Amino acid sequence: MTAPEATNNPCIPCGACCASFRVDFAREELQSEGGCVPDGLAIELTDTLARMRGTDHARPRCAALVGTVGQAAGCGIYEWRPGPCREFGLRAPMGIGDEACARARARHGLPPLP
Repeated sequence: MTAPEATNNPCIPCGACCASFRVDFAREELQSEGGCVPDGLAIELTDTLARMRGTDHARPRCAALVGTVGQAAGCGIYEWRPGPCREFGLRAPMGIGDEACARARARHGLPPLP
């Protein structure tokens, strides 16, 4: 479910970002296009753009999210997740405590991380 090196990361049991934001990514990241993201977990939007299933719902929840947000959640395709998911954690040290993280956690009734 998660990469071994990420086990001490407080983001891993959270999952709030995976149940808060739309995830659009380059279609070339799909397995059928030579990438790693499983095609069945994405919706092809245009010739160049795809979206993770479930992230465009009124109450978003990525189809790859496994578990309960805020308690024990993780990405079912962690090693194969699309670029925007990888980049989310780079905006702040390990993605912890930035503004988007705080908004996602608040959406699920969770306090911000330090």
